[in-house]
Amino acid sequence: MKNNEEKIFNGATNTPQTGSVSDLDHQVWILQGQMLVTVPRTNSVASVTVTVLPCKYPESLEQGKGNPIYLGIQNPDMCLCCEETDGQPTLQLKEEKILDLYNQPEPVKPFLFYHAQTGTTSTFESVAFSGWFIASSKKGQPIFLTSEQGKSYNINFNFYRKP
Repeated sequence: MKNNEEKIFNGATNTPQTGSVSDLDHQVWILQGQMLVTVPRTNSVASVTVTVLPCKYPESLEQGKGNPIYLGIQNPDMCLCCEETDGQPTLQLKEEKILDLYNQPEPVKPFLFYHAQTGTTSTFESVAFSGWFIASSKKGQPIFLTSEQGKSYNINFNFYRKP
């Protein structure tokens, strides 16, 4: 699986790779309205299909933080985006096609995340807001951005590639 993950996140493709994401508490991402929330993984839960594409221009971004990627979901086509709301970085889902972002003439920073991997776990740090990571907390709660690593939030996830 590690070789597949390296292929996904190291820019070896311009075709979106798909899979599912779960946190270390075995919660998966599902779509509830316009938000991604976490719920316990069970046979009756259909997690969203996550789409991943590398940034075409990683050399124009900060080095050493991980591989810059776009993160989206399928059906409906939406992408994760980081924007400032009331002075605070927030994670949002926007109606954007991941290939449209990928094909822009320069990186679209609000939609990019540095993917760093340790063993089988991954973190996703916002390119637009350095030090802010995608996180999950309790079941049924939306995923969000946090700068508080090691607190009560989970910033470590597993990405399961779909064949």
